Amino acid sequence: MTTENILSSRTSTTSNTCMPKYKIALVSYLNSRPFLFGLENYSFKNEIEVLLDTPARIADLLLKKEVDLALVPVAVIPKMKKHFMLPGFGIGCSGEVQSVCVFAESKIERCESILLDYQSRTSVLLTKILLQKHWKLSLREKKTTQGYENNIRGAQAGLVIGDRALMLRDSFPYMYDLGTEWKKMTKLPFVFAAWVSNKKIPQSISEELTSAFQLGINSIDKLIKEEKLKKNFAGFDIEYYLKHAINFSLDKEKLEAMNLFLKYTEDLN
Repeated sequence: MTTENILSSRTSTTSNTCMPKYKIALVSYLNSRPFLFGLENYSFKNEIEVLLDTPARIADLLLKKEVDLALVPVAVIPKMKKHFMLPGFGIGCSGEVQSVCVFAESKIERCESILLDYQSRTSVLLTKILLQKHWKLSLREKKTTQGYENNIRGAQAGLVIGDRALMLRDSFPYMYDLGTEWKKMTKLPFVFAAWVSNKKIPQSISEELTSAFQLGINSIDKLIKEEKLKKNFAGFDIEYYLKHAINFSLDKEKLEAMNLFLKYTEDLN
């Protein structure tokens, strides 16, 4: 998948000199639409460049320092020499998340292998943690490429994330929502992605981003109407998803859950 450039070309309003643009990357999923809306419609939109891609690709962009700030899977944080989080915002859930699921034709206990979504890092590690600590199962883990969803059959389950998961919700007799399963195991919410930089975020940028993201979150009703007109998710309750399943704020309890998840990832190694 090619990284999509949405907003670009920052020009100084105080001089004729072309200024470097502040590069921001985020996922091209429905659950990031409020953040994208804020970036596209806030007053500093002409001062930034926005890139859209999969979670795994965005993590690579941040690790290679090709972007200044990114909405990345939290599993990438331990790989960074230094990291700085934009406080207060991310993508999490307090139970059912709906867009990160293991699908199967058989009960998970009867499965022999599992296909792991190539677009994700955090969700893959979460699946491994749940298999080990929650379900207490040992399945053959298989890496995937585009189109692997067609191979979810028989005794082979599959982890699917993002918009593709939303579209598959009625396609299999068994579906395990990873937000729900994590909550059952830990009694805690879960954080899938956070806004992270590999350098200190300037105070002025932090304040503008906070205002932009709040604008997007406050505009969810408008976004829901737009998405319903597109009819990309026919039969799916977009309103419940964006207003209840997905949490866009990171509070103390979610940070606690994130730290527990990162500790569990260490146990996998």
